[in-house]
Amino acid sequence: MSNSVIFRLGRLVSFTAPVTQTFCVSSCHQSQHRHFTVSPALSSKHLNPGVFYEAIKDSGINFFCGVPDSLLKDFCAYVTSNSSSKDHVITANEGAAVALASGYHLATGQTAMVYLQNSGVGNMVNPLMSLANPAVYSIPILLLVGWRGEPGVKDEPQHIAQGRITRNMLECMDIPCEVLPKDVNAMKELLAKADHHFSTRKSPFAILVKSKTFSSYSLKTSAQDNQFPLTREEALFKVVECMNENDAIVGTTGMLSRELFEYRVFKKMGHARDFLTVGSMGHASAIALGIALQKPSRQVFCLDGDGALLMHMGTMASIGQQGPENFKHVVFNNGAHDSVGGQPTEAANHDDFDLCAIARGCGYKEALVAVTAEEIEEKLSYLHKAKGPVFLELKVKVGARSDLGRPTRTTHENKEDFMTFLQH
Repeated sequence: MSNSVIFRLGRLVSFTAPVTQTFCVSSCHQSQHRHFTVSPALSSKHLNPGVFYEAIKDSGINFFCGVPDSLLKDFCAYVTSNSSSKDHVITANEGAAVALASGYHLATGQTAMVYLQNSGVGNMVNPLMSLANPAVYSIPILLLVGWRGEPGVKDEPQHIAQGRITRNMLECMDIPCEVLPKDVNAMKELLAKADHHFSTRKSPFAILVKSKTFSSYSLKTSAQDNQFPLTREEALFKVVECMNENDAIVGTTGMLSRELFEYRVFKKMGHARDFLTVGSMGHASAIALGIALQKPSRQVFCLDGDGALLMHMGTMASIGQQGPENFKHVVFNNGAHDSVGGQPTEAANHDDFDLCAIARGCGYKEALVAVTAEEIEEKLSYLHKAKGPVFLELKVKVGARSDLGRPTRTTHENKEDFMTFLQH
């Protein structure tokens, strides 16, 4: 870990100064949209997301939905900035996006675009095969798929595993797929080919997007992003400081687990207490539930994110009804898909969206909220004494350090260390 990173982590642990925010997303309660600006210098080596967006609309597609992806973040930002809430919906998961696009088609006769990371293809299999498939309801949908783990491109293990089979998965579902060209004329030819497919086959067509396809489209910040005093990383550090040595932690997908790993490095701790859910977005709570049910004498803390929680929120019903007294669910709510471009989640609307009410409705014994470091310390002390399942929502700022690293231990090492820890 570099000296600059250690210095910044030291500032975080002391809470004497905020992390330099190199990445922020603006938010608006009324429209749930962000405001963006395009970079003045656009490289000819990349496809302008605005040009692609207009070409899609020219092809007759005017409705967009899906789950944001890091490879599509510039395009997703442009869509969010230039589409109304009626024409653009960020869905909880990719399967829901396929269903939403299908409903749009049934109501209008038109084709919609669904965007996603290829890790979300699995979430779409059921509605693609049992709803949109030409042998069933024959629904035309343009799938824009960020191709993480593309063969030959360095990436994380979970993305490599998915990237290797992405084409095969689509082909097995009889969905034609082609790579999005950076050349504007070639891009328009591909969209024409997709339009012909929709007219003749009336079924989904996929476009794969490689890394660095789009030119940059940057975000403007707003006061709404910084309405809470702590960043996720600051809140996380305070949470972990309040943990006992025997507490088991399941960290959610994305930046939270990376921040947790770096905290352990900075404090010269081991990583055995933490299971880092590097993939499987939305499933950290189910993993934690499985552990809690089998290890009733051990406190199990699921450190979750709002986007991940929303993706498979049905697990909260299982947690509430199974009722493990040792299950403690801590959700860091920054109202954004922070790891893939900062696109908003429904949980960003703190006036009308209530995670604690959902938790109580599912059967959690208690649901609490904390905003400051002092409140976190107080609530964590209470969580250790309370009978679960208990829910704690931490409302935090949007954004993360630009120099945030990744775990240096392998997933197999993480698994083995964590399993050994659980046996003691």
